[in-house]
Amino acid sequence: MSGRLFIVSGPSGAGKSALCSSLLQQCPDLKLCVSCTTRKPRPGEVDGREYHFLCTDDFESQRDQGQFLEWACVHGNLYGTRQQDVEDMLASGADVLLEIDWQGARQVAQKIPSAIRVFILPPSLNELRRRLISRGQDEMTVVNCRMAAAQEEMSHADEAHYQVINDNFDEALKRLVNIFTTATVDSD
Repeated sequence: MSGRLFIVSGPSGAGKSALCSSLLQQCPDLKLCVSCTTRKPRPGEVDGREYHFLCTDDFESQRDQGQFLEWACVHGNLYGTRQQDVEDMLASGADVLLEIDWQGARQVAQKIPSAIRVFILPPSLNELRRRLISRGQDEMTVVNCRMAAAQEEMSHADEAHYQVINDNFDEALKRLVNIFTTATVDSD
């Protein structure tokens, strides 16, 4: 039996990573498919855990060979999910989680229409800016770039099956766990 595919997306700073990490802890049957990126690791990130960190040449070579289920250029860096990784995990019967941007979510949905899509939203743009600054991982030019992209990204929230506003982390996590435990795959 094939597993279900879940996609979580949303703007940088909305809380995707923290929510997905907690979701994976609460739902041990759900497995994260680690994406690839050309961005440099942030402090504490480990290759193969948060991302497969690739040089641009390696990423572009894999992309040109058609190895990515989805890929996009986000904030000047390339991100993508290897198709074989997803197919192998689903074929094993595992439920699979992709934490990707809206562009990737759209690409995956076109190729795998049964994917269950969730979009994480911040409670406001002001709160999003506060979160981006307070995490202290990016320079202000990067924060400003992420804020400029946030409104465009959030305009795609309605493409997802579910929208979760991350105003209260525990409540947002409960909603995400509920979606994972109750969502079913359409049998088109």
